[in-house]
Amino acid sequence: MTDLNFVRVEWDGELAVVTIDRQDKMNALNAEVIAELGQVFAELRSDDDVRGVILTGAGERAFVAGADIGELATMDAVTGVQVSREGQEVFLAIERFPKPVIAAVGGYALGGGCELALACHIRMASDNARFGLPEVGLGIIPGYGGTIRLGRLIGLGRAIELTLTGDHVAAERAATIGLVTSVVPRGELLDKAKELGRRITRHGPVALRMALESIYRGADSPMADGLTFESSLFGLLASTDDMKEGMTAFLEKRSPDFKGR
Repeated sequence: MTDLNFVRVEWDGELAVVTIDRQDKMNALNAEVIAELGQVFAELRSDDDVRGVILTGAGERAFVAGADIGELATMDAVTGVQVSREGQEVFLAIERFPKPVIAAVGGYALGGGCELALACHIRMASDNARFGLPEVGLGIIPGYGGTIRLGRLIGLGRAIELTLTGDHVAAERAATIGLVTSVVPRGELLDKAKELGRRITRHGPVALRMALESIYRGADSPMADGLTFESSLFGLLASTDDMKEGMTAFLEKRSPDFKGR
């Protein structure tokens, strides 16, 4: 990947590690960072060698400390809608990414950074992580999907309180309320995220993709529609080579060799 100023990609086997690197601004999101994230995830989507993604921030201080306030301060009513929708589009592409995306959150994940973590499929935090949606203190609201995703993840009551107070949530509290799945020492964050990623990517790629599709479709649908969609995917998987390999391997008491087809 070329022509990237603030996002870098490194490969570790089947995992792509995507790092936002704008440390002088605590990895704050501006239009260029958002565009680069969109470009990176679009390219990784079509890369069959990538089976999972870890998204993190460079340095010790922040995952992403928020959006670039200097850039946001220039908005008017028209450009404000544009800024919000451009961010929403990229974050939705991450949420709907067909391979598991793990946010490895070290340090601050505030505002747009918290919203970015919410768009990932799984969130792992370091013990120095802090989450929050402080936008109301700036006279705005979260605009990259935070008002939608937070309530679905931690419950409406807690989401309302955090959004209206703008309070920060420390890592252990974030785990207690379901905002993150685990908390690890700061120095072990990336290694632990990779370990989790490999626990996931050893399974069938097609099954992982369809599991994510079913989970997110179900979250947006009435129960009956979600169940119908799930059964359709279940039937499609029954026709795959991966299903045959997985079940044969189980019966033969060996590890499966999934090919993603």
